[in-house]
Amino acid sequence: MKSFNYGTFRDRSFEVASRTYRLLRPGVVLVLALLVTACASRSSLDRLRADVANMRFAVSDLRQAQQTTSGELARVTAEGRPMKARTLEAAALVEETAAELARLRARVEALESEARDAKAKAAAPPPVVPPPAAPVPSPAAAEARAPAPSGPPASATGPVRSALALPRAERPRKPPARAASPEQTYAAALATFRTREHGQAVLDFLDFIAKHPGHPLVANAQYWIGEAYYAQRDFRQAMAEFSKVPRTAPGSAKAGDALLKIGLCQRHLRDEARARLTWQRVARDFPRSEAAVKARRFLDAPSGTAQR
Repeated sequence: MKSFNYGTFRDRSFEVASRTYRLLRPGVVLVLALLVTACASRSSLDRLRADVANMRFAVSDLRQAQQTTSGELARVTAEGRPMKARTLEAAALVEETAAELARLRARVEALESEARDAKAKAAAPPPVVPPPAAPVPSPAAAEARAPAPSGPPASATGPVRSALALPRAERPRKPPARAASPEQTYAAALATFRTREHGQAVLDFLDFIAKHPGHPLVANAQYWIGEAYYAQRDFRQAMAEFSKVPRTAPGSAKAGDALLKIGLCQRHLRDEARARLTWQRVARDFPRSEAAVKARRFLDAPSGTAQR
């Protein structure tokens, strides 16, 4: 029986343990690495989840702010469109008023010039033509005309002769009257209309159109003919006269005014559907005119209220 050697047993045990450690060391390191990695991954995952949650809240806030901004922008845009349209209409009305004022100023200046000329002519004294000198009778003729001292008195019923027949001074001839300008003729016809002499105004405007067919005021004259019939409540004839204005001057301001009045005539004649179509045409074809503003007002108003 062999004796037990403690030293040899210890060396072998140590060798086995060393060999076992060498075999197990990579696995232990791997397990430790996996444990560390798992811990790190879990911590990173928690941080990522927190970051994602924060980003979700931020995106939600941004989306809500964007929706609020979009709504405010839409509201401002909707409010700005009518203001822009009104501004354009006001600018067009100002331009039209300035043009009309310039035309009126030119007419007033022309009339003032005519008045000054007429006043100067009236104040100037007419030329005086001196009468020709009376011929002096010769002494023989004077003695022949003298009555004889011893003769009988002349009969009272005999012919009475004037001593000298003086020629009468001729009157100065009046200068021929100057023909009125087209603007003066139009202004006179408009003044007649405003004195409510509608029949005479129609004749004056027709005469103006016949004499000056190419004048820019022809459309205005035709419009006032329609107004004369409208004032007399002859709506069918007024509508016929107003309809000539767009054909005469399609792009003029009076064309829109005439269409507006045609719609009023149609409403007076109980044709509401056509009246609304006519006013829609005014708003579409003359969007910046005063007639378009009134047409939109008539379209928005209840039926029967636009009776001007």
